[in-house]
Amino acid sequence: MSRLVRVEIDDSNLPPPTPEIEQERRVAIFDLLEENSFVLPPRDERIVPEGPYVLNLSIRDRRLVFDIATEAGEKAAEFHLSLGPFRQVVKDYFQICESYFDAVKRLPPSRIEAIDMGRRGIHNEGARVLRERLEGKAEIDIDTARRLFTLICVLHWGG
Repeated sequence: MSRLVRVEIDDSNLPPPTPEIEQERRVAIFDLLEENSFVLPPRDERIVPEGPYVLNLSIRDRRLVFDIATEAGEKAAEFHLSLGPFRQVVKDYFQICESYFDAVKRLPPSRIEAIDMGRRGIHNEGARVLRERLEGKAEIDIDTARRLFTLICVLHWGG
């Protein structure tokens, strides 16, 4: 029951995503809903409603907002994270993704593989930063963090 069953991205204040960004979003949400672990620990001695949960992810006032409700619509939690700790890793991730997509068109497989390894390393770093920022707010496994980081990148791109 400690999982996400729906993810909504509020990008109403952002420019429309490119087809590539929209595809990344769809794949990340699909993968996230297929398998994830999302636990809301008790905070300030308050009882946390049991999952499964619905996550609404947005950027408001230059902050990343996790608005979480139960599947039945009961408010479960809301927390705001500074975007500052994500800026550099998101920038690095986008740069290496551009290199990767360029490489696929014109470089031999050995070079593509090397760039892809770097891309995965930066993606893992983003997931690590996310897990640190969520400490005490939500407990997520590394695969969930990786998929959520992809969604943060998509939002960051528009923001």
